[in-house]
Amino acid sequence: MTRVLIVDDDPMVCAAIEIYLERHGFDVTIADGGEAGLRALEDAGFDLMLVDIFMPHMRGFESIRIFHERAPTVPLVAMSGYAFANLDAPAPDFLRMALELGAARCLRKPFTPGALLTVVNECLAEARFSGVVKSG
Repeated sequence: MTRVLIVDDDPMVCAAIEIYLERHGFDVTIADGGEAGLRALEDAGFDLMLVDIFMPHMRGFESIRIFHERAPTVPLVAMSGYAFANLDAPAPDFLRMALELGAARCLRKPFTPGALLTVVNECLAEARFSGVVKSG
């Protein structure tokens, strides 16, 4: 069974993703923040990580960088629902920055269940393909 680690400090987001992925046959582990996610990563092997960019106690991109360093072969999907108070100001592209730090894909919250499943399946397919290419 494919193991997915969800690292997000919002329990509603975690629950929604967990229910949807479990209905599609995934084994899901929830971590309610960066530190809990790193502990989970040390304790078990995962096939995919979904990591929120902005969480308390761990600076945004630091979490993406650290998770990618600890498990460089595990695809990481960065999630962000960051909104700016001043919509007229040019906004930094946090999701693009996450890609540069090692994320395989990004999801902007809120996202649809279909978009979630598409990104998860694409990342897993790419990981399987790259594993075959590297070993073959």
